[in-house]
Amino acid sequence: MPSGLPGLEITWKCQLFSELTTEELYKILQLRNEVFVVEQNCAYQDCDGKDVYAHHLTAWKDGDLVAYTRLLPVGISYPNAASIGRVITSLLIRRQNIGRQLITNSIDKIYQLFGNVSILIGAQLYLKTFYESFSFVQKGGVYLEDGIEHITMEKTI
Repeated sequence: MPSGLPGLEITWKCQLFSELTTEELYKILQLRNEVFVVEQNCAYQDCDGKDVYAHHLTAWKDGDLVAYTRLLPVGISYPNAASIGRVITSLLIRRQNIGRQLITNSIDKIYQLFGNVSILIGAQLYLKTFYESFSFVQKGGVYLEDGIEHITMEKTI
């Protein structure tokens, strides 16, 4: 599906792990490492075993992966909620509102795939207002994950 944003020819795909090509998987892991490990200077175990249960929402521009989320069903990250994780926009496309479209598409896909479920996310604290604009509400206090302040946020139906 095209993006609808003027000047941005974005193609969106949502695939199960088993449907990803080796090249797509490589580009996903490359972008996740580029942003989470290098840019945010976090040494952490990215390949946590959950990718095989996920739907992978990707945004492509001219053959480059420019945005990504991992959509997990109820029971994988949280016992009573689906989740959106590994939220990334590439430096190539930041400040062009692709992040808003990424979260909108992720929420829509969660409901299409898993029904009317609660969605929980582990959000970086500085993005609290951004996620609140999608009706996510903070649950609990601030916690450190890989040296970065996070909060749990929930979107209910």
